[in-house]
Amino acid sequence: MTPTKVCASRLVGKVAIVTAATAGIGLGIALRLGQEGAKVVISSRRQANVEEALKKLRQEGIDCCGCVCHVGSGQHLQQLVKLTLDTYGGIDILISNAAANPASGPILETAVAAIDKILEINVRSPIILTKEVAKHLKCGSSIVYISSYTAFNPAPPIPMYAISKTALLGLTKALAEELGPRGIRVNCIAPGVVATKFAASLIESKEGQKMVEEATYIKRLGRPEDIAAAAAFLSSDDAAYITAETLLVAGGMQSRL
Repeated sequence: MTPTKVCASRLVGKVAIVTAATAGIGLGIALRLGQEGAKVVISSRRQANVEEALKKLRQEGIDCCGCVCHVGSGQHLQQLVKLTLDTYGGIDILISNAAANPASGPILETAVAAIDKILEINVRSPIILTKEVAKHLKCGSSIVYISSYTAFNPAPPIPMYAISKTALLGLTKALAEELGPRGIRVNCIAPGVVATKFAASLIESKEGQKMVEEATYIKRLGRPEDIAAAAAFLSSDDAAYITAETLLVAGGMQSRL
């Protein structure tokens, strides 16, 4: 991970939770929020990964803590929120980034167990986590869901995953309406193909990577810092009048009009 030079300090005094934040997009977001002044609480399924990520963040001078959290466990989600409140006394920002994709191929050929897993982690868990966090948010707080450009066109090879990400677009709209009267904003980011382990199956071959790059207008893969910059913006007062929106960060890949 190459740190990006950040001059902004829009998040000083804020406390942020970032799920699945020990690698890839999640770690990139945690780093950027911390660089802009936020205190950051990270989580992952493995303690060793949490400790390694915390070490990287602290080397950048970021005030942070973290814990093991399997987002499919309600108890783990409660523990994540409790850690945040016990350590920093409040929550201002939630970045729901955790996702799973245990299967590819046609929907009608996808095992029921895989469908259940995708919906549990990608749809149910963000809702449950938001229920736990929302009661502690105040006016000016921000929630950001990480979706996918595939949400707009659930096509092969991962249509079931894409449908779960489509659900986040609807969740964003619905919760923005519910939480708006409290001054809480809810937005979504739809990344394109980002060069991370999660996207390895799409870009593991030179041919696959070239195909993805050519599908963008700027002819390169996304980087974690691209998504992180969008997350920092939506979490900041610079986006104070933006809610219920999905920001596509995909280098111009065709997705919607």
